[in-house]
Amino acid sequence: MNPLVVALSGLNATDNPGPGVGVARSLREDKGLDPKMLGLVYDALEPGAHMEWLVDRAYMMPYPLAGKSAFLERISQLVAQEGLNFAIPNLDLELPLYIRCAPELEALGVKTFLPDMAQFKLRGKEHLGQLAEELGLHMPQTKVVNNLEELKEACEEVGFPLLVKGAFYSAHLVHNPLAAVAAYHEVVTQWGYPVLVQARIEGEEINLVGVGDGKGGSLGQVSAKKLVVSSQNKIFAGVTIRHEALAKAAERFLARYQWRGAFELECILKDEEIHMIEINPRFPAWVYFATAVGVNLPAQLVKAGLGLEIEPVKDYEAGKLFLRYTYEMITDMTHFKNLTLHGHT
Repeated sequence: MNPLVVALSGLNATDNPGPGVGVARSLREDKGLDPKMLGLVYDALEPGAHMEWLVDRAYMMPYPLAGKSAFLERISQLVAQEGLNFAIPNLDLELPLYIRCAPELEALGVKTFLPDMAQFKLRGKEHLGQLAEELGLHMPQTKVVNNLEELKEACEEVGFPLLVKGAFYSAHLVHNPLAAVAAYHEVVTQWGYPVLVQARIEGEEINLVGVGDGKGGSLGQVSAKKLVVSSQNKIFAGVTIRHEALAKAAERFLARYQWRGAFELECILKDEEIHMIEINPRFPAWVYFATAVGVNLPAQLVKAGLGLEIEPVKDYEAGKLFLRYTYEMITDMTHFKNLTLHGHT
């Protein structure tokens, strides 16, 4: 068997962190995989690209909007130069490209473990109401709007404060009509139509991260409650929990849709009712929390993608605390210069 060479993205470990550093830490800690790791970055200042204890080499990537040709050309270079044979995309905007290029990646010898396009589209926020009902969960009142008149009507019906969201990305909490209009224009400019207007639910934020085996089962999952979040709603403190209803909902999701790969359920618990806010088709930035309590989901995903025999890992201790903190890394300019001038470290 050829040495395992894994490429992973989402290394922007800033105040709005991506999942990549947590995924890399998790793979480093698995005693059986021993991968060489390549960081795929879109900015030479992504901190993970400079963490030599995690990433063996970093490469600049063309933006997903550049299309299949530029993407596959870069991947082909990594196959030829580094022996790349596994990829873990960790950013929402990349996933459709990786999914569409699955046959070409397979032909190049690069394995992935991702949902198909039909599964990926399930996470569109306009579909979440039906999905929540199928999973036995609640859904905040949500209206789909395509113009300012519909926005006005939706805001009057839902009531402030409320959230103005893109169908797949972006969410703005607004408290008045003027702020709603501004958020609407920002969402349309960035992500297009439709725009969603959603009631804000006050309660405890509970999330579940897991990996589906593609056959209706789970390779592992961990639930956590957010205690402190950033201004961008990123978890900065949390605690592992066991919540039977949330775990059962995840099991129904996997069984109903035969989900393949990483996923996260974002929910709010109010008066013992679970309101589903989002489903993310990738690892969250807090994925290392699961690894630290004994459920190494990135390692499970890679082993599944390689076709190895693995057992689900679901046992973990509730009450473990997660704290995110800032830390300064000092290095010279070599990596930055090489990434900028040559496209790799």
